[in-house]
Amino acid sequence: MHIYAFGSICRGEMDASSDVDMLAIVDGQDQRFNPNDYSIYSYERIRDLWLQGNPFAWHLYLESKLVFSSDDLDFIKEMGRPSAYRSGLYDCHKFHEIFLSAKCSVEQSNLTEIFDLSSIFLGIRNFATCYSLHEGIDPDFSRYSARNLGHFNLKIDKSVYKILERARILSTRGSGKLLSSDEIKNVKAALGDIDSWMTTIICSIEDKAYE
Repeated sequence: MHIYAFGSICRGEMDASSDVDMLAIVDGQDQRFNPNDYSIYSYERIRDLWLQGNPFAWHLYLESKLVFSSDDLDFIKEMGRPSAYRSGLYDCHKFHEIFLSAKCSVEQSNLTEIFDLSSIFLGIRNFATCYSLHEGIDPDFSRYSARNLGHFNLKIDKSVYKILERARILSTRGSGKLLSSDEIKNVKAALGDIDSWMTTIICSIEDKAYE
C-alpha cells in the first residue's frame, strides 16, 4: 500500500477554499479508505496510466508527495517518467464538448445553474491543463491553469473566473457564498469569449499537426 498527497498542498497553493487531495494505491479492495476522502487506484491501473501517458499520471509524477509506504519504497518514483502524452487534441476536444454542453444548459434554463457553471469551470481548467501538457509548457494542474498559458491565456475578467471557481466549490463541496443573479449573468456574458479561446487553441493544435 502506498499513500500520496497531490494537488494544491504539494504546490504550496493552499488557501481557505482548498482541500487536501489524497491518493491510495492498493491491491484489491481496502475498506480502510473512504472514496470520499481518497482517490483509490490499483497498482495495475496506475501502471496503465503511466503507459498511456495519461495527464493524471503526469500530475502524480510531477507533483505528488509520498505520505506512507508499506514496503519503504516510493512506488511512483520507482515507476519513472510516464510515457509521452499524445492525446492533447482528443482531450481538448473532449473538454470543449463538456464546456459546450454546460454552456447550452445554463443558457437555456436556470434550474441547474450552479452545476452547469461548475462543469464549465471543470472544462476550462482541464482543457488548459491538457494544452499545457501537449505543448510542453510547464504542465499546470492548478485551478489557475487557464491563466498560465502565456500567449494563449484565457482573457476574461478575473472576477468572472473567480465566480466559476466558487461555482465549482459550491457544486462539489456544498460550501461557500451562493452566487447572485448578477454574478451568473456576468459569467453568461463571457461564455462566448471562452468558447472562442478554446476553438482558437484547438485550431492551433490542428494546424501544427498538418505542418
